[in-house]
Amino acid sequence: MGLAKSEMFTDAQNEIALFAKVFGHPARVAILQQLFKIDACYCGDLVSEIGLAQPTISQHLKELKHLGLIKGNVEGTSVCYCINTENWTKMKATMLQFLNQDISEKDNCC
Repeated sequence: MGLAKSEMFTDAQNEIALFAKVFGHPARVAILQQLFKIDACYCGDLVSEIGLAQPTISQHLKELKHLGLIKGNVEGTSVCYCINTENWTKMKATMLQFLNQDISEKDNCC
C-alpha cells in the first residue's frame, strides 16, 4: 500500500481528512452520540451501551481523544469521557466551511 503523502496537502486539507476519517466508522459516531446524549462526563460502561468488545471501544476512544474531540479523566479505576466542546466547535467550523462550498449554477460540467 502506498503512502498517503499528506505533506503534499495543506494543513486544512489534512485536518478535514482526519475529521472525515473519524466519522467514517459507525462505532465512533455511536460513541459521540452517547456522549452528547448524557451531556456530561460519562463514566459508565460504553461496552454495554454500544455493544462492542472493550478493546474495540478503547481503540475508538483513543482515535477520538487523539483528534481532540473528546476528553478523558481518570477517576479511580475508571476513565470518564466527555465531548471537548472547544475542539468540537473548531471542528464544526472547519467542516461547515468546507461543506458550505457551493457548485456554480452554470451547467458547464460533463
